[in-house]
Amino acid sequence: MTLDTLGDATARGAVSLRHLTKSFTLNGQPLPVLRNLSLDIRGGESLAIVGPSGCGKTTLLRLLAGLESADGGQVLIDGAPVTGVGTERAVIYQEPRLLPWLTVLENVAFGLEVRGLPRGAARDRARRHVRLVGLSDFETAYPRQLSGGMAQRVGIARALAVQPEILLLDEPLGALDAMTKLTMQEELARIWHEEKVTMILVTHDLEEAIFLADRVLVLSADGTPPAVIPVDLPRPRDRNTGDFVRMRRMLMGRFGLH
Repeated sequence: MTLDTLGDATARGAVSLRHLTKSFTLNGQPLPVLRNLSLDIRGGESLAIVGPSGCGKTTLLRLLAGLESADGGQVLIDGAPVTGVGTERAVIYQEPRLLPWLTVLENVAFGLEVRGLPRGAARDRARRHVRLVGLSDFETAYPRQLSGGMAQRVGIARALAVQPEILLLDEPLGALDAMTKLTMQEELARIWHEEKVTMILVTHDLEEAIFLADRVLVLSADGTPPAVIPVDLPRPRDRNTGDFVRMRRMLMGRFGLH
């Protein structure tokens, strides 16, 4: 199924899904999770992926990351087929997965040093990204000394420090308390705007999807064809406007919620 394209799919960080299919085996029988999915995501777009458990959200993200292979079809990035992980993509998970023996600054610099950047240059770039996420005063802190929200900021800084074209987020705020989650949504919106990366976000939170995304990809677990819903709301987004509330109600209705 081909879904609507937004903008120029040939821009830097553009992603194209071409007739993508993926199944798993359950009790000896194939269990399809993605069925002939085609979609163009322009460079610099923010796309949210929503749907019930088992609909293929995280599977799709793993295909985009190159961590799994499709049964059929292709994932293209800037026109080139994805055949594995790549430096143009960075993944942020629900758990920040920081190295406990390294400080905040060292955690952010670690990936840069592994890639061969000299230590001084790696630390300078890491310091800029620590500042970007508002943690300059915590450069020497260790993960055990951070709150959940602060640790997730470090994970975001670490991902951005390698200067990816595409940021893949798998429920990155799902483990946070309600107030911290709202703050981090604001931070993600700001960072996406400043860094101008393509952002693809898997979330169970429909309000989060509306707040952060240019479009929302709605997947189902029952074979219903996927849908792409544009979020035509001005930025910065205000959750209290009538248009925001109406869009939230419309998305909820797709899942039989009120």
